[in-house]
Amino acid sequence: MSRAFFCCWDHSEPRFLQRLAKHKPNHIHARPLHPDRPRHPTCVDIRVQGDELFKDFPRKDAPVTLTPALIHQTYAAIRDATIRTPTIQAARLSLQLGIDLHLKLENLQHTNAFKARGALAKLLTLTEAQKKAGVIACSAGNHAQGVAYHATRLGIASTIVMPEGTPFNKLKRTEDFGATVIQHGVGFDDSVQLTLDLAARDGLTFIHPFDDPVVAAGQGSVALEMLEDLPDLDVIVVPVGGGGLIAGMAVAAKSVKPDVLIIGAQAAIFDAVKAQFDGTATHFAGATLAEGIAVKAPSAANIATIKQHVTRIDTATEAEIEDAVFDLLSAEKLVAEGAPGAGLAVIKNNLDAYKGKKVGLVICGGNIDSRLLSTLILRGLVRDGRITRLTFEIDDTPGQLATISRIISEAGANVVEVIHQRMMQSVSLKQAELDVVIEARDMGHVRGIVETLRGQGFSVKTDSGV
Repeated sequence: MSRAFFCCWDHSEPRFLQRLAKHKPNHIHARPLHPDRPRHPTCVDIRVQGDELFKDFPRKDAPVTLTPALIHQTYAAIRDATIRTPTIQAARLSLQLGIDLHLKLENLQHTNAFKARGALAKLLTLTEAQKKAGVIACSAGNHAQGVAYHATRLGIASTIVMPEGTPFNKLKRTEDFGATVIQHGVGFDDSVQLTLDLAARDGLTFIHPFDDPVVAAGQGSVALEMLEDLPDLDVIVVPVGGGGLIAGMAVAAKSVKPDVLIIGAQAAIFDAVKAQFDGTATHFAGATLAEGIAVKAPSAANIATIKQHVTRIDTATEAEIEDAVFDLLSAEKLVAEGAPGAGLAVIKNNLDAYKGKKVGLVICGGNIDSRLLSTLILRGLVRDGRITRLTFEIDDTPGQLATISRIISEAGANVVEVIHQRMMQSVSLKQAELDVVIEARDMGHVRGIVETLRGQGFSVKTDSGV
């Protein structure tokens, strides 16, 4: 029994409907996909006996284009083996930002990223000979895990070429999912040629992470679920790397709700899609926290689709992306990697454009390195004033530290660490330098503590400049 989610969008896919009509009436049953959930009024759940509906699902040797029909066919093929992730309201962020923000939690997929959808879609098109030979992919992590997970589940051997700077957790998880991992090159683009060489040498099928309409169709299923959950979405913000996710989602979303706005989000130092969209020069300037969307050469086919369906592409700086990842963790208790951080960052940068609208943001992945995340959390706490270092020059006499500790305690802050140094050449022989790390509520709380200390005659500086 195969199952398809299908939306009749003004009968714009008659060939698919004609094929559906050929089946015997008792093979087709229409009912609400989720009776208890708001949905687009034309959405039904169609169940067809056997594999008849997908008998000509695209194979490797059949040229295909990214269409609404392909996306719906693909969704029907992959939905039982992927997680139907929720779209939730970001209650605290909505309150803080003054907008109605909703998050599509693709970080809850089996591999903690949306890439598993497209990887599975492509694997399902392989011939028996291709399955037996095995597959190969190059990826900074999320596509790698998607291919490895579903290939192993389907009994297909997989080889993954990953850049040398790939976060350790992504590399290890890819190996844990059953793939053979080869590290090569500085970034995704450096890994492609080796991948193609190995594919040709060993007869492996190359599963491209974004330059493939079947892969993009799998990613497009994210939009179908979002608009099923929230048919009245006004805007969907999508992180952009090679363009597969936003191209697939744009085609899918516009087929269901033509007036929905699709906005892309990129790292400012990896803005290849924005540059091609706007006709400007690209910027590639070092490492980005959003390494999952750090692509120098996006797909030409995806660019064409993006130009047709996407409203604009916005960018965010590294500091803004870092701050947004911290916001998702602090406000919504969600672990997100840099790519969705870029999405939230571009929203924060242009709040007036989102006020009065129902906004959807794709949390496309949560595979951030734990060591990097721990550093990010500490830096976020420092930025917010919740952890602050106070540096004193004090007389080296009894009672100084006790007085400072009392003032901090009476203000409701907590002392985390104390470093007392007499050997520093920057202070006189009868003085000492004292570093006190404190926990406070926010920057305003820190400011009040510093004012009290200075009022008591202490010379104090902070690492936040208060």
